[in-house]
This record gives sequence, C-alpha cells and structure tokens, in this order.
Amino acid sequence: MISPHSHPSPDAARPVRKAVVPAAGLGTRFLPATKATPKEMLPVVDKPAIQYVVEEAAAAGLDDVLMVTGRHKRAIEDHFDNALELEQVLAAKGDTVRLDAVRDPARLANIHHIRQGEPLGLGHAVLCAQKHVGDEPFAVLLGDDLIDPRETLLSRMLDVRERYDGSVIALMEVPPEQVHLYGCAAVEPTGEDGVVRVTGLVEKPSHEDAPSNLAVIGRYVLDPGVFDALARTAPGRGGEIQLTDALQELAAGGTVRGVVFDGLRYDTGDKADYLRTVVRLACDRPDLGPEFVAWLKEFVTGLEGAGEGRPGERFAA
Repeated sequence: MISPHSHPSPDAARPVRKAVVPAAGLGTRFLPATKATPKEMLPVVDKPAIQYVVEEAAAAGLDDVLMVTGRHKRAIEDHFDNALELEQVLAAKGDTVRLDAVRDPARLANIHHIRQGEPLGLGHAVLCAQKHVGDEPFAVLLGDDLIDPRETLLSRMLDVRERYDGSVIALMEVPPEQVHLYGCAAVEPTGEDGVVRVTGLVEKPSHEDAPSNLAVIGRYVLDPGVFDALARTAPGRGGEIQLTDALQELAAGGTVRGVVFDGLRYDTGDKADYLRTVVRLACDRPDLGPEFVAWLKEFVTGLEGAGEGRPGERFAA
C-alpha cells in the first residue's frame, strides 16, 4: 500500500499518451433528437459536445484518442475524418475561417474507433480498449462532462499520476441532496492541497449512506491494472459492468488518488443542464457573447415583466 507521504514510484514516470472516450450510449434522455443522431454529436453552440472532450485531451498532451462507439454512431467517425468535397468548396470560396473549422477535428489527435458491441456498461466500454491501450496508463474522458477549456483539471491529474503512480479520479463537491446521482468517494487527506487518497467508492448512495459529498465526475487517469480488475468484476445492476466496482478494488489496495475539482464543469447529459451549457459557452464567445448577452438580458427582463400570454413572445428572432 502506498502511504499518503510515500515517494513516487520509479515506474511512475511512464507518460500517459492515450485517451479513451466512451461514446456508445443510446442517449435516451434526448429522444427524439438522438433517434438518428448520436447524443455526443448534439451541438454545443457550433461544435458537437464530443469535440470539446477531444480538444481537452489534446490540450493536455494526449495525442492518441480511442473512441468506443456503438451502432448508429457513424456520424462521430465522419466528424473526425476529412471531408474532402466540403473542404474543396470552402477553399474555392476562399473561406479560410470555415475551412479551418472543418479541418480542425481531424487534426486534433490520432483518432481511432472501436465498437462496444453490447451495451454492458462503462466498465465494459473501458475493457474494450484493452488491446489498444496495452500495458500503458491511460485517461478516460466521459462525453457528458465538459470541463471549461480554461481549466487544467486533466493536466493536474496527469501530474498526480506521474508523481505517485496508480490511478487518479476527478472528484467534485456536490450538495448532499444530489449524492444519490453520483458515485461517491470515501477519502483520506494526503497532505497535498486538493489531492486525497481514495479508500472506497459507493455507486449512487442514499444521503444517509454516502461516505462524503465528493462525487466522481467523468475524468479518470487509470493504471493498466484496471483491466484485470474489470475482468474480475461481475455485472451489477442492469447487467452492466461498473467501472466504479473495479476502482473500488484498486482503492482497497491504496493505489487510487482523487483530485478535488472546484472549477467550471458543464453537464450535457441532462436537458436542463445541456441548455445551461449552451447559454454559458455562447456568452463566453467573443464573436457571439456581447450581442447574445444583450438579447438575453432583454429576454429575461421581458419574462419578469410578462403578464398573460406567452412570455418572451415579442423577443422572437
């Protein structure tokens, strides 16, 4: 067991180069929009949600990205491929801004794809990446969680992994009444600000049974030993293999740390949160923000002062 104040392992210096992005979910919460369109391809302003995730991985120096997809997810592969006909049209028009926007997804990283085959849970999706990852440490980024591009969460997690080996998970404080929506961690201090040792994990506990209000969010840096743990993990609720169960086994061995994140995170897995994400990121855009914020203020004022009828009707575009 690694003590909280142990020296880094000699093997800890092995760099993390690969990222795994599970993207095989059915997106049932967004039907009918996701009937024919992958939920990961829903636009957040003018980019699909999954592009933000790949950009985050690339910004942290991970230049090898494996997407674990499923049936009817071909649009994801197409988005991160070249679109020669479209590029030729834009080039002929001299539209370099849109041309770069079209080319950028394919230039972010070396992107690979594999199909999960059966919807057997997040743990099974990660296990599908074993052949590609091999015996290297790797990151896992969930597409429903967007981390603001100005944050450095993933880079910090990679630094903790480099110094201490083992696995690293991202944690975030949530209100006690929301702990039942997340996996929650039991932790011990390490003496390092914002870094804890994870001693246990509970998947979606009741408020009374939660070991803390530190919830696991969708960023992981995993030791390749997680594959052996996943192979031993029996299917749980719904017949799915849970990544949390495998991490619980590793945590019992003292090799899991948590980085407590208090920055900007956007949840695109819920309709209301998705809408809030679009509004927030649109407000932050220098090309859209000033005009959009001005309209938004006017719109909200109209809602507050609206009487009978349809609030905001007179502000329709």
